[in-house]
Amino acid sequence: MNSPRLRIHYFTDVLCVWAYMAQVRLDELIKNYADDIEISYHFMPIFACTEHRIGEGWKDKGGYAAFSRHTQDVCAAYPYLKLHKKVWQLHTPKTSATSHLFIKAIQCLVDRGVIKNEPQADLQGRTLFEEYVWQVRLAFFQDAKDIGNKTVLMDIATTLQLPVVEIARALDDGTALAALFRDIELRDEFRVEGSPTYILNEGRQKLYGNVGYRIIEANLQEILKQPKVEASWC
Repeated sequence: MNSPRLRIHYFTDVLCVWAYMAQVRLDELIKNYADDIEISYHFMPIFACTEHRIGEGWKDKGGYAAFSRHTQDVCAAYPYLKLHKKVWQLHTPKTSATSHLFIKAIQCLVDRGVIKNEPQADLQGRTLFEEYVWQVRLAFFQDAKDIGNKTVLMDIATTLQLPVVEIARALDDGTALAALFRDIELRDEFRVEGSPTYILNEGRQKLYGNVGYRIIEANLQEILKQPKVEASWC
């Protein structure tokens, strides 16, 4: 009998440039440990109000233009990332919460079996759900689209041939909103500080921020190698 896969809770905000940059590490982790791990995706409202976080928070530094330069500087060291030269200046989202709500609607449909959750070769091994999240990130960072706009998010769903009627229903009946608030509860339960954050070993290990792949892998391997029952050191 196969052992259950290790659950990793992964918290991000779709507008977080560090999470955008870290996607390649997450993809590599899933590719190398697909049989051993299960990623549980959660979304936290770091950019719940961009006017407060950037418009006011960065006012003395130059506002949105300065935050755009900051984002460009972060990505400059990672040439595999594509970034729009007017990111955070053109079609700036008012919030990341709209994107998170759509994502949770799709995730709920996956949980109910309405959307298949198998990795697909034509999506570089991602599931449809994972591809939707990635396309939302690309829409903002690469194409400078307003991913706080429902039309933009529904267009991405349509392009991926996702069931838009069922998505709309999950949005309308509160299913997606309930799931999103549960993510916020889990953020508080695990004391997650920012994006991206990996929670491993039932909350005992937390990897937060710009953490290298080898560090993530080393932590994972230590858990996978542990015997199921061992004496307490206490």
